[in-house]
Amino acid sequence: MRTPQERLGPWETAGTATTDSHPFDPAVLRAQLAPGARILDLGCGRGRRVAALVSLGYAAEGVDGSRTPVEHGRREHPGVRLTHCPGLPLPFEAGRFAAALLFGVLTRIPEDAGQRAVLGESARLVRPGGLLHLSDVPLQTDPRARARYAAYEDEFGAYGVFRTEDGAVVRHHEPERLRRLLRMHGFAVTEERSVTVGALHGHSVRRVQLIARRESA
Repeated sequence: MRTPQERLGPWETAGTATTDSHPFDPAVLRAQLAPGARILDLGCGRGRRVAALVSLGYAAEGVDGSRTPVEHGRREHPGVRLTHCPGLPLPFEAGRFAAALLFGVLTRIPEDAGQRAVLGESARLVRPGGLLHLSDVPLQTDPRARARYAAYEDEFGAYGVFRTEDGAVVRHHEPERLRRLLRMHGFAVTEERSVTVGALHGHSVRRVQLIARRESA
């Protein structure tokens, strides 16, 4: 069976885009983590978030299941540690990181089991008391989105899972489902925000961003 990371193959080209559809504000982490803290970006793409954190003095690094964006990122950000990791578990010891980022990752893994695997690995890597910063796509309410959800509901057996024009299968979520996934894996949500950004093909898409703290065992 292919791992959640390995199923990201159709996103090789998307991962090389020069714009980021999930805005990242380092101030969210700076308010709670001192420089020098170890931070892991799971699904780092070209490493823009990692490079921003390194410039602020954090011991940040990134991993991604797609090789092409990682190779682009290494050329763009010399000295920033970006690693191609095609499968789980990732090659880090438990509790190594003070924080982890999951930006636009769950939407690319439509299966429940795959999403649980990624959250479980995040929980293993983030120390108790550490942070998880998640950004993903909630269910959209515009007519185009609702029509796509309805058209693919029978095929995928879930409302919110659909196939894009590029052939990738993605999943949009009820925000409460994201909160529940975090709770299931030992994270307590401490902050939530919503932003609207431009996406592929000129459409605007809402994002939900959650900050959660890893609870003690």
